Amino acid sequence: MDASAVGEQPESGLIAARDLSKSFGSVQVLGNVNLAVTEGEVVCVIGPSGSGKTTLLRCFALLEQPTEGVVTLRDRIIAAPQLPTDIRQNAKAARGDIGMVFQHFNLWPHFTVLQNVIEAPVRVKGDAKAAAEANAMRLLEKVGLADKRDQYPSRLSGGQQQRVAIARALAMKPSVMLFDEATSALDPELKHEVLLVMRSLAEEGMTMLVVTHEMGFARNVGSRVVFMDQGRVVEDAEPAAFFASAKTDRAQRFLRQMQD
Repeated sequence: MDASAVGEQPESGLIAARDLSKSFGSVQVLGNVNLAVTEGEVVCVIGPSGSGKTTLLRCFALLEQPTEGVVTLRDRIIAAPQLPTDIRQNAKAARGDIGMVFQHFNLWPHFTVLQNVIEAPVRVKGDAKAAAEANAMRLLEKVGLADKRDQYPSRLSGGQQQRVAIARALAMKPSVMLFDEATSALDPELKHEVLLVMRSLAEEGMTMLVVTHEMGFARNVGSRVVFMDQGRVVEDAEPAAFFASAKTDRAQRFLRQMQD
């Protein structure tokens, strides 16, 4: 696919995928996905394991390169099968504008909480250390962990580590936050801590694309629910409509299984 030709009419949205496919060898994981997230939306992506949700998020985060199609940020192509100089430059500029929180925290174990949060702003963006520390403390206060600034990750609970990971992603001042099953490795009490932080971000207007199995969050916080199966978007609807009356048999079966 000619990326420059595709880029003439990108899918509308702050961040978007257009005709996005991804294969690993002979296995197609994503097939012709079109998805746009507008500014201030909280789009929750749900579906069975193996449906391509994480791969989609990794394409948005520039951690995987599409086999076909493109990813755009503010209508500029940042990912495509071919990477001419202009797209590489777009991608480099976009990396700090896209924050990602992973399932398994991925904190640097040899850094304190504060060091984890300031590392990227100082090393990547070139922020002054004092300014980065002031911003980090503001973010740690936001996630309820200012008193843990000098602790190492091994001394924190899983929920605390995930909240530090959120603060670390926010420290780059991204325009969009991506969450990949951010609560799936946590027990119910610790999940609640993280979901409260995510809800507060949504209430503040942060643009969010959230892969989740937390149906309550999708129903009550999401602007839209996107249901995926076998690498494709099967349904894309407002939460109330989706949970009250999913249109496809596959989505209905999934919802019944989640209630069992």
